[in-house]
Amino acid sequence: MSRRTRDGHKGSGPGAISPDGCAVDLYSRLVAGAEPDVVAAALPAHATLLELGSGAGRLTRPLAERGLVVTAVDESAEMLARVRERVPGIRTVQSPIETLDLEERFDAVLLASFLVHTGDRRVRDGLLAACRRHIGEDGCVLIQREGLDWHTRVPREREDPSGCTVRIVSAEPVGDGVNSVVCEYVFPDARWTQTFLSRPLTKEAFEGCLSAAGLAVDAYLTDDGTWVRARPERR
Repeated sequence: MSRRTRDGHKGSGPGAISPDGCAVDLYSRLVAGAEPDVVAAALPAHATLLELGSGAGRLTRPLAERGLVVTAVDESAEMLARVRERVPGIRTVQSPIETLDLEERFDAVLLASFLVHTGDRRVRDGLLAACRRHIGEDGCVLIQREGLDWHTRVPREREDPSGCTVRIVSAEPVGDGVNSVVCEYVFPDARWTQTFLSRPLTKEAFEGCLSAAGLAVDAYLTDDGTWVRARPERR
C-alpha cells in the first residue's frame, strides 16, 4: 500500500512510511555495514555527535557502542521511537534537519544516507547550513556521498547483510539535473519500495556546495570518495 509523502517521494510496503518515503519497519530491519567504523575512526574517542536523519537507528546503536555520545535527529516520530528502543536513554530530537537549531555545538555532525544529494537545492543548502551551525571552529562534519556511477549503473542489485535483496530499479531524469530513483527491498517475508529524488553531484559541485555553507573538505575518508570529513572554511 502506498502512502502520500513529499512531492517526488513515496514508499510502499507494510507499516508506517516517513515523509521522505522510508518505511519504518524496513529501516528497523536494516543493519550497519562498515559505516560505523569509518565514522568512529574519523573522530576522537567519546566525541559528541549530532546524527542528522537517524532513521530507525541503523547507525545510531553501533556508533553509541563505539563510545560516541550521540544525539539522534529525525522528522519521523515513528523512526525515533525505534531509535529509543535500540539505544535506551539516548537523546532524540524530532525536527526537519534544514530548520534545526539546537543553539549548541557538537564535536561532529553526521549527514549520512546520501542526504546531501536531495533534489531540492534549497533543502540541500539548508542541510549543510544546519551542519555548519552545530559545530564549533574545531568541529567537523562527516558526509556520505553517492558513488561515481550510482545513477548510471542501473538496474543493479546486491544481497544485504540484513537478509534482503536490495535493487536499484531505475534512475530516470525528471528535469533540472535531478533523477527519480526507485529502490526495492525484498525479504523472504516482506517487500518494500521507495521512490525519491536525487541530484548527482560531481566532486567539484559537491565541494562548491560545502563552500557556500562555510565548509571545506578536510579529507576523503574512503578510497571511493563516498565518505568525507569537512571542517569550517578558513576565510
